[in-house]
Amino acid sequence: MKRVVLDAEEVDMLSEIEAGEWTDNPINKKEQKAYRESAIYTKSLQEKRQTTIRFSVSDLAAIKAKSKELGIGYQNIIQALVHNYATGKINLKL
Repeated sequence: MKRVVLDAEEVDMLSEIEAGEWTDNPINKKEQKAYRESAIYTKSLQEKRQTTIRFSVSDLAAIKAKSKELGIGYQNIIQALVHNYATGKINLKL
């Protein structure tokens, strides 16, 4: 069984719930709007957009060959490379 680790606020909240002392503190309209906008923005970052990019024939052939070895689509490899570069997990040497 996986052990769940709670932070201090969660421990306090759980204690209040178990003791029957917890009360709901609804947020106001301004806070609701801010949370809603934040959620919409965060979700928009997960969207995927189609784009066109040109590769040399040899580079694309090499990526397709590697994708066949790995058993995954070549577009997934390209997407992973771009994501890892964008998030700083790999560096580009020019």
